Amino acid sequence: MPSLEGRRSLFTIRFASFFSFFLIWKLASQWMDSPIILPSPEDTLNETWALLLTQGFYQSLGATLLRGITGFFLSMLLGLCVGILAGKSYILREFFRPFLTSIQSTPVLAIILLALIWFPTETVPVFVAFLMGFPIITTNVVEGILAVDRRLIEMTRVFRIEAWKRALYVVLPSILPYLVGGASSALGLSWRVVVASEVLSQPLLGIGTGMQEAKLRLETARVFAWTLAALVLSYSTESIFRWVVKRLKRLA
Repeated sequence: MPSLEGRRSLFTIRFASFFSFFLIWKLASQWMDSPIILPSPEDTLNETWALLLTQGFYQSLGATLLRGITGFFLSMLLGLCVGILAGKSYILREFFRPFLTSIQSTPVLAIILLALIWFPTETVPVFVAFLMGFPIITTNVVEGILAVDRRLIEMTRVFRIEAWKRALYVVLPSILPYLVGGASSALGLSWRVVVASEVLSQPLLGIGTGMQEAKLRLETARVFAWTLAALVLSYSTESIFRWVVKRLKRLA
């Protein structure tokens, strides 16, 4: 843990960073002199406050949160299962490699457009979040499986240690750092693709839907306000995820 002086220094650096960002934003908005092109920080904050006072904002926030979490957990579940199987079998690993590479190489916009053809509007963001997170989780789990010390595995077999104990005390600690890293990346990505999917698919409620409606009305400050909501949602969920991981590590 950093010292008190170190924490103060870190706070000063971050404050200076935020202050510089808002100063540049303010100067740029004055230079543009057009709230449609670039609203000022105070106009954006006022619009954000007005948005917070509406009931539809929280309904849209909840809808986006539900879609993102659903897609993330689906990618976690299937990615973990496929990753373990592929990590243990060279044949399966090579079998899944082209699929995983293709998914990661395909532009997100192309996946969203295809999903719009295949699925109902409400399902599109969930599918895209799942599909984009799945290869990240899978490849990280495979790397974790391959990183297991084979000598420890052989030792557990020599001493006839039960399979579940071998998995719990040897395999799991090796996979866990890779799984956590992959899950963190997938979670951060899921919010970006969910909001982008909502912008194009236009479900009844969602942050992306609010952004698109504000854009059509040329309410740029409200677009910024919805963007701020998406940033807070992403940061909050990732912070909660990191907190849960730390708690689990302490319990272990």
